[in-house]
Amino acid sequence: MGWNSWNSFAVTITEAQAIETARIMAEKLLPAGYSIFTVDHQWYDPRAKGYDYNADIVPVMDAFGRFQPDPVRFPSSAGGKGFAPLAAQVHALGLKFGIHRMRGIPRAAVAANLPLAGTSYRARDIADTNSICSWNVDMYGVDMRKPGAQAYYDGVFAEYARWGVDFVKVDDMSRPYDAHAAEIEAIALAIRRCGRPMILSLSPGETPVVRADHVRRHAEMWRISDDFWDDWKLLEAQFTRLENWSPHIGGGHWPDADMLPLGRIAMGARDTKFTPDEQRTLMTLWAIARSPLIMGGDLRHLDAATLALLTNRAVISVNQASSGNRPHFVADGTRVWSARAEDADRYVALFNTSDTIRRVALPLREIGMPASASARDLWTGGPAMTMRDTVARDLPPHGTALLKITPEVAL
Repeated sequence: MGWNSWNSFAVTITEAQAIETARIMAEKLLPAGYSIFTVDHQWYDPRAKGYDYNADIVPVMDAFGRFQPDPVRFPSSAGGKGFAPLAAQVHALGLKFGIHRMRGIPRAAVAANLPLAGTSYRARDIADTNSICSWNVDMYGVDMRKPGAQAYYDGVFAEYARWGVDFVKVDDMSRPYDAHAAEIEAIALAIRRCGRPMILSLSPGETPVVRADHVRRHAEMWRISDDFWDDWKLLEAQFTRLENWSPHIGGGHWPDADMLPLGRIAMGARDTKFTPDEQRTLMTLWAIARSPLIMGGDLRHLDAATLALLTNRAVISVNQASSGNRPHFVADGTRVWSARAEDADRYVALFNTSDTIRRVALPLREIGMPASASARDLWTGGPAMTMRDTVARDLPPHGTALLKITPEVAL
């Protein structure tokens, strides 16, 4: 659970904006469990400009070809301090500090053939100039068959450990996944060697389900889709992806349906286009499927309704502490999930994905409940209702119900 700068600032976030946001996060969201504060892409580009990348980037690097924060946008990084001062401020607020990086080695380091820290090798010795990202020009891939390749990644993550980084979102990992598997393994190994625990988040999707065993061995979370934004069709598509990934949920490893584009987004251009019902559906699906909850909206404009949506403790408990999470069936215009609570109760999420009011139901026997049970709505917090044989609700278009089901004891 946390916050990421992409939906709000693209690649333009500054140190002042980061500190302001982190303070709001610590006050408003940390009490509900949102603890990871992440600076997303291109913090090393002095000319970063929104959601478009520069084709002629001149990044800030050290003598070993490792990206450094732009000292104009991040003044505390001057003098080789990197993100250590900002990370210390974030930690002082009770938060963890995360950063984004691209797979590979900077093209600028290869052009200059810079030495690799702690080795006798240079950037050209390990670069795979045929391995490039289709949408970003910052990096070449690293040929992990070459001497010095693992040492390069070890040096990068050793520096992140010195900075105090707790979370690393590594991008350009899944297209195609198998071609990048050796670098995924190398990054995971570098994290184990760096001396500081770090969560490894792989991005973007689509990570293939057939590689579930591999990705679970090497990462704590991995994207299952391209960038997710505030469009109903994108949300509707996430149902199928999360259903496909449901056998691989848990044990400290999480299929990631991407950030929550809620509140003010897109560099202040708009509020989320999701309706209130769609926002609740989004949070319910992420909760019952145990996707990471990473807020993307601008916390400086956090309104009461969005705050309430993000901090419903009963819903967060489903995301953080349920088990056996699984879909039950797919019917035209409806979806149903269930999960086990920490006690003998069950959670049931009912979804109406159609454009008309629809009744969505699940027989109680399918979740191991007796013919009579009570259901409490976790969103409204209203009084429990008795259900006979079936848990059912009439739902608005694109609407949801998230219920906690308790067996009724016969007198």
